[in-house]
Amino acid sequence: MNVGSWLRLAGVAVSIALVAACASSKRDPNLGYKSLEATVVDRQYDPPGTGGASYAGSGNYYLLFEAREGDTTSHYRFQVNQLQYNRYAEGTHVQLFLENNNLRDIRKIQ
Repeated sequence: MNVGSWLRLAGVAVSIALVAACASSKRDPNLGYKSLEATVVDRQYDPPGTGGASYAGSGNYYLLFEAREGDTTSHYRFQVNQLQYNRYAEGTHVQLFLENNNLRDIRKIQ
């Protein structure tokens, strides 16, 4: 192959890469960081050996939240540790810090 063929081949490869980069899908609006004010509406506990919890562990703890996002009411269920499970009773007003729809922190609102 001569130099001209190599340049054409490189140009085609760059063109394909650019077309593939431009054809990416729209960004999910729920990704990224966000903060929500919510209320704890329920607490759930799965004992060891149920719901994916190991028999050797202490079980899985979940908090269920209700939050207003614009005109809609959203419901969230996040796995938490035992301390958070005991700290936030039903009716507690909290601020949730989410990253890509994963719970990062919970803070009680005074």
